[in-house]
Amino acid sequence: MNVLKSSSLRWAWIAVLLVVVGLYGSSTFAPPLQDDVDSMHAEVSRQMAVRGDYVTSYVNGYRYLEKAPVLYWLVAICFQVFGVNEFSVRFPNALAILLLAALAMRWGWRAFGNRTSVYAGLFLVSAVGPYLFTRIMIPEAILSLFITGALYCFLTALEDGKAWRWYGAYLCMALALLTKGLMSLVVIGFPVLIYLGVSGEWRRWRELRLVSGLLLFFAVAAPWHVLAAIRNANGPDGHGFLWFYFMNEQFLRFLGKRIPHDYNKQYPSLFWGLHLVWLFPWSMYLPLAVRRLLAWWNERRSRTAAKALNFRRRSELMCFVWATVTLLFFSFSTNQEYYTYPAYMPILMLLAMVVAEAEESSEAAPREAGSGGRRWLVATSAALAVFSLIITAILAAGLWSSRHLPYEPDIGKVLAKPDFQATTLSMGHMLELTGESFAALRLPTVLAVIALGIGPVLALLLRWRGRHFAATWATAATMVLFLLAAHNALCRFDPYLGSSTMISRLAPMLEADDHVVIYGDESFGTTLLFYLQRPIQVVGQQTSLRFGSGYPDAPDLILTKERLLEEWNSPQEVYVLVPQHKRAEVMALLNPSQIVVESSGKVIFRNH
Repeated sequence: MNVLKSSSLRWAWIAVLLVVVGLYGSSTFAPPLQDDVDSMHAEVSRQMAVRGDYVTSYVNGYRYLEKAPVLYWLVAICFQVFGVNEFSVRFPNALAILLLAALAMRWGWRAFGNRTSVYAGLFLVSAVGPYLFTRIMIPEAILSLFITGALYCFLTALEDGKAWRWYGAYLCMALALLTKGLMSLVVIGFPVLIYLGVSGEWRRWRELRLVSGLLLFFAVAAPWHVLAAIRNANGPDGHGFLWFYFMNEQFLRFLGKRIPHDYNKQYPSLFWGLHLVWLFPWSMYLPLAVRRLLAWWNERRSRTAAKALNFRRRSELMCFVWATVTLLFFSFSTNQEYYTYPAYMPILMLLAMVVAEAEESSEAAPREAGSGGRRWLVATSAALAVFSLIITAILAAGLWSSRHLPYEPDIGKVLAKPDFQATTLSMGHMLELTGESFAALRLPTVLAVIALGIGPVLALLLRWRGRHFAATWATAATMVLFLLAAHNALCRFDPYLGSSTMISRLAPMLEADDHVVIYGDESFGTTLLFYLQRPIQVVGQQTSLRFGSGYPDAPDLILTKERLLEEWNSPQEVYVLVPQHKRAEVMALLNPSQIVVESSGKVIFRNH
């Protein structure tokens, strides 16, 4: 069998890590933070660093008790080391991807061999979803690192029985709980229980070090929860931290009954179908994985083919159970697109395994023998090439249609609509692209056309000639260029997704006692909080500030329309940020005459 030599393996590992540094590292500096979750979470970390309080989170002076603290801790530490900037916000996720890729390669090498080791890391760092969902400050990459660490330690402990591996699993499980809450225990605990039951290794329960392991787990996970409960006991309506954090934000959110209700549930077809996008281009190899799964199932049913468990078989079973549990769990809950991020790792590991196996069997067998692996690889690469050429044609048509249109630096001018309806899906804005947008996205579109028009065709030719390792790397290189184009496009979306361009013009005008107001929910202008680093007033009913505003020490920054009108007509200097869909309402209420700055449909009015 044609496997990678040790020297080639080292260079391939280095190449994967260079991809991580080049792709994810270069994306840490730009664009500016987005409104809503991105800058909201960054501001939580900034206030954590300023206050020196690593137990109770705050945003805009209000308690913010929705989320587990690990990501906030890491970013707050980065602020203290690197300063308050975009790099500090994105560095923890970039580092998590680097460590996750290294762990994937280590697991792949131990379980499946050299080529799978390379592909496990390569598939992870070049797929769409892992890259796309590290562009905003959410903890999914860090969570996946801890979940992967816990399950890898668990399987290797079953293999060699070393005590430190068992404790490593409990430690990673505790850190996962501090990263995302109770759902992390579901994504770790249920796969372990199902694995033990299916594999028959439940009989080894005495080896699990349950007592000492759980003591370590609670020693790490419990202190923050206890301190947060003590310091935030007297909340609104008699509820404190424990009710809000566990019941409202986790149990009721899962059931779709969280207060306030501000989360969408995707249609089942969209939920399942989008995973073909998040795992692209490697999702094109899913037929190979299904083929391997059927063979594995038939092997399990055959008594004569039964074999003792080894690390390879343990890993296959665990990855399958892990991915299945994660996907099914979130299919029943309210969900965002990125909630199933922890399933990407096991799916991509299995895909790396089947692709590597097919390549090696094809290289070992004479072409005239009709290697089944080769046929599947060539057919899949052909399908990928055809699909990529269709996308290339669509993008090229968009470029051609915009050839006479002037370059528009503010893409929001062609996207913003007066009848805008807010979306709580993190990538919902991507559905708002129009033909006019190509005038503002020419460079990233050209890069995407080059990548998709050349790379998959080259990969197909290499597959046909039997150069499979080079073909897989050609596909990965295609995705690296495509994701760089996506990053450039995201930078172009900055005026639309954030308010930093408006803030850069507003900040020099502000005096210390001026009032800055967001009209509507704070999510429409959270970049004001992060970049201005001052209290911001908000008008109307709030979502993220709702619970924190009920504490006795909460600041008085939530205004009614009547209070805003009173301030507007006072001698006080007042600046009001208004999203486009609220503009008519504000015009009728305040009758403003001075526009300080306008961008992507948003506007800042001044009263004097």
